[in-house]
Amino acid sequence: MSTQAVGNEGIEQLLRAEADLHAPASLVAQARLQDYEAEYRRSVEDPEGFWAEIAQELEWFQPWQKVFDWNYPLFEWFQGATCNITHNCLDRQVKAGRKNKVAYIWTTEDGTERQITYGQLLDFVSRTANALRSIGVSKGDRVIIYMPVMLEGIVCMLACARIGAVHSVVYAGFSVQALRSRIEDAQARVILTADVSYRRGKRVGLRSIVQEAISGLEAIDQVVVLRRAQPALELDLHETDFYELVNKQSADCPAAIMDAEDPLYILYTSGTTGKPKGVVHVHGGYMVGIYYHMTRFWDIRDDDVFLCTSDIGWAVGHSYIVYAPLLAGATTLFREGAIDFPHPAIVWELIERYRASVIFTAPTAVRMFMRYGDQLPQGYNLRSIRLFTCAGEPLNPEAMLWAHRVLCGNGQWGFVADNWWQTETGGPCLGTLPVFAARPSKAGKALPGVVAEVVDAQGNKLPPNKGGLLVLRRPFPHMYRAVYGDPDRYAEDWRKIPNAYSTGDVAICDDDGYFTVVGRADDVLNVAGHRIGTADVEGALVSHPAVAEAAAIGRPDEIKGENIKAFVMLRVGHTASPELELKLKEHVRNVLGAIAVPAEIGFPEKLPKTRSGKIMRRLLKAQELGKEIGDVSTLEE
Repeated sequence: MSTQAVGNEGIEQLLRAEADLHAPASLVAQARLQDYEAEYRRSVEDPEGFWAEIAQELEWFQPWQKVFDWNYPLFEWFQGATCNITHNCLDRQVKAGRKNKVAYIWTTEDGTERQITYGQLLDFVSRTANALRSIGVSKGDRVIIYMPVMLEGIVCMLACARIGAVHSVVYAGFSVQALRSRIEDAQARVILTADVSYRRGKRVGLRSIVQEAISGLEAIDQVVVLRRAQPALELDLHETDFYELVNKQSADCPAAIMDAEDPLYILYTSGTTGKPKGVVHVHGGYMVGIYYHMTRFWDIRDDDVFLCTSDIGWAVGHSYIVYAPLLAGATTLFREGAIDFPHPAIVWELIERYRASVIFTAPTAVRMFMRYGDQLPQGYNLRSIRLFTCAGEPLNPEAMLWAHRVLCGNGQWGFVADNWWQTETGGPCLGTLPVFAARPSKAGKALPGVVAEVVDAQGNKLPPNKGGLLVLRRPFPHMYRAVYGDPDRYAEDWRKIPNAYSTGDVAICDDDGYFTVVGRADDVLNVAGHRIGTADVEGALVSHPAVAEAAAIGRPDEIKGENIKAFVMLRVGHTASPELELKLKEHVRNVLGAIAVPAEIGFPEKLPKTRSGKIMRRLLKAQELGKEIGDVSTLEE
């Protein structure tokens, strides 16, 4: 979008909290991070001392000589130190007495369950790491992992890190072209995959996609295939069976000594056009930052069961299914398949069965849960929930209030905590801690180590309650270090706004330091000179009792510049009609005012979403205007 007048009147906090939501007194009393103000102040006044103190909670092969070095826009943390993130995830936990503690509980749509302890996981990872070495993978090599959400997928990631190889996980189910572009960009020689994955009771072929994606690519040396289906498929000459390769290996594989700034992984994020952006994270700083948030923001305890509904193909899966829970010694529950299949209460069933206490999901999942009504979750014992956390896109007030009321017993036993971050930041930047109130429509305050500001197009900080561009003023350890093979693209993120990292989001910060992230800058509507966030319009629609989910886009308008079209998914028991459309328009008028009323409301059977659950407004707009839709490799099937 044009950045002119971003901070001018129009982007307002249109959805105001009716009341603050408070955590149970017992949860506040037990919180590991008690004094947010003091912690935050120390983290920004002495960031080097602050992060060095956190880093000392982990094990290093060699200590750092300098905590932080910044040659704008490039920076390094823990210079001179050596480490290996898997040593801290596995060896350190076994030494600490967690050898027989369950590291992962994995379930599937058909009810299959597998559990693995820290000791078993260390052995499995070591065998797999030795297997990779046996086929020629060495330190610095890039390995593509195209596998389902399952234990073997996690093990493959850890095995790469164990020997210093750089993994690049591609979401299992991406198209042939999306996979091929990532293989080519990473210049990978080895691919780890499975024959199939399962979703909504259907078998989804993966190995066939790999075969097509690598057709004509001479650089590929080896494809390792985990065969799940029966009868077992026959392998080609360049393919190796996963377990036949792994089972003959030794379980002795010491973690490779890595420089703190050695790359750990490349994770590609899709752009609107052009090739995907390969975000690079490193062993040292990434380890320190995500460990901090796992132990302070999610406040993981030794007896917690942590349920994360993401996928290993996304940033949340990397940080908060794989690495951070292991660094914190947690037991993590995760699942292959759709979150509402084979029945829409499967998540509540899992929470009750395993007594999951800390939950991490997406706002779009909460809105989907709302569609099915209150009775489904109320049919299960959810009192084990201590923290119910969300990230991915703005958590609208209605969804937060519903989760607070239905899932957390009106705050009797649990607390709803929003947070905001990106693939590039590795972990949360803004969030709500139990020690201060949650405010509907607001992601929370800047978390320790993060200097966040709302600025105009020239980088000038705006006063409270004025909308503008969200920027981060200084790097923290878990921030990305590069765009793989494209230093100019990396530098661009730090140079769009002077002396800051530009997030690409529009936000508002109130007088108390709470941030509302309105949405991507491209998702801000300009209606008759008023700048309105799509999240505001969508939030107003979802606050109507008939609406479960909504998406809003702008369309060219000769008089207003843009008008608004909304797309609405209804809750169970409601039917689309012209009368309902009028009622919804009137509801938006009452909540936001006449300027925000959609010119038209459509009732599609479903909304286009990425596989991580984000609504693809860009696709809706392109379809509406008859334009090219660009990169849709992340589109859910």
